[in-house]
Amino acid sequence: MNKTHLILNYLNYFFKARNQHGIHSPFVYELYNNVIKDQTPFYVFSDIESIRAKLLLSNIEIEINDFGAGSTINKSNKRRISDIAKNSLKASKYAQLLFRLVNRFKPTNVLELGTSLGISTMYLAASSSKTHVTTVEGCSNISKVAQINFYKLGLKNIKLINQSFEDFLPDYLKTIPTLDFVFFDGNHTKEATLNYFNLCVEKINQHTIFVFDDIYWSKGMNEAWNEIKHHPKITTTIDLFTVGIIFFNPDLSKEHFVLRY
Repeated sequence: MNKTHLILNYLNYFFKARNQHGIHSPFVYELYNNVIKDQTPFYVFSDIESIRAKLLLSNIEIEINDFGAGSTINKSNKRRISDIAKNSLKASKYAQLLFRLVNRFKPTNVLELGTSLGISTMYLAASSSKTHVTTVEGCSNISKVAQINFYKLGLKNIKLINQSFEDFLPDYLKTIPTLDFVFFDGNHTKEATLNYFNLCVEKINQHTIFVFDDIYWSKGMNEAWNEIKHHPKITTTIDLFTVGIIFFNPDLSKEHFVLRY
């Protein structure tokens, strides 16, 4: 992550971003006001945030294998859980947005590429026991911590896979007829992101939603996002700076929204 790159892109985003008064799509207007900007506290939020708080205080050290772009903060292969929690977990604001999106659209299956310690996974799974979440984490020791967290919350609709994305995705996609909701949150390189997208886009339906994390994390991620959002199968995209949301519904107009969040 280049901090100068991030700051410049944020300034560009800040001056481009609109609120509800600049949205002319009825679908996006309703989504922005009732889902994206909604501040309703669901009961499960405090339970998940309690787990996050404990992770942030944990001095347990584990050995990790990083299959992604790597940490720009800690280059050691041994890290404290508290450091992983501080640097890798999705902030509550965005993790709770994932919950609201799943709660609004009610996908049957959710795929998450990048479990980390499982905070975002729990938000994805907590909306409904009928939503089946498959989450993939390359590091076995991080996977073990995430699995413990799932047990703590009693979530039985999560299937955790300890495998690299490259090994997992091709075989997994052969076993399912369609993808309903995908959260891309791992290996923040342009090449990998485009590869995962191109594999997954072959399994979309008109109601599929893709959410990409850290779309301005690096020049490469920004380039990947700009390339992805112009894919011919995509209709509407929403740029919230930290995350990008993609819709494939042919009933929606071909528009790219940059919205304040």
